[in-house]
Amino acid sequence: MGVRINFINPFGTPAYNRLISETLTPYLNEGNELVVTNTENCPENCDWWYPKHLVEEEVFECVLQAEEQGFDAIIIGCCNDPGVRAARELVDIPVVGPLEATMQHAAYYGHDYLLVTDHRKSAAHMRDLVRLYGGESQCRDVRYIDWHVTDMINDIEGVARDALAASEAAMESGGVEAVILSCTIISAATEKWLLETGTRRPTAILNPNTFALKMAESLGFLNSKGAYGINRVGYYEQMTQRRPEEYQDVRRKYSRSARFGK
Repeated sequence: MGVRINFINPFGTPAYNRLISETLTPYLNEGNELVVTNTENCPENCDWWYPKHLVEEEVFECVLQAEEQGFDAIIIGCCNDPGVRAARELVDIPVVGPLEATMQHAAYYGHDYLLVTDHRKSAAHMRDLVRLYGGESQCRDVRYIDWHVTDMINDIEGVARDALAASEAAMESGGVEAVILSCTIISAATEKWLLETGTRRPTAILNPNTFALKMAESLGFLNSKGAYGINRVGYYEQMTQRRPEEYQDVRRKYSRSARFGK
């Protein structure tokens, strides 16, 4: 039996689901299943801190639901990696953040790399994540192409052209050997344009969706075999280990069903 993966678009709309599905499915291992879903009852844009935190609340509900539905691994489909570490506290199946996964693979494609993201505010957050993930020695810079996610879906070709131009310029003027397209929708738009036009894939311009998928397949397989598990002593300790009654009280008061009557 293959690995079942839930790719959760955290944007509060199904508008991006088809784009993700059609650009990831060609890279899915035979026998595995990819299901692309999206959050609901939350903002459609997590480019700013306030809506991002509201989105994360819904992400947690989706993650819990995915485990209950028997998925073997989860991808939280945004390179802000929203709620990834908190989600790992909640469930025992692997939870993959696209940026973290791609940074961990980047050394296979070049000695150092640079991030190309969507806009200036996001670039600042990416620099924080680089420090959090311990990538400062290999990540040389973060650049942006000045697009917002809600506009990208309306001009796939424009996003792809801008992303590729910025990436190629970065490898020239930035002196790096690889580039990570650190936005899942930029990456999907670029992938779609490359697939549809038959354009030769640029060397070492990395798509976080693809690397998140490959990591989810691998970790999901290992987890399904009982090979490894999350250490619940310390960082990923669960509330249920120390305060199970309080955890249940929190769920009763603040879960999706409590907030929206579902």
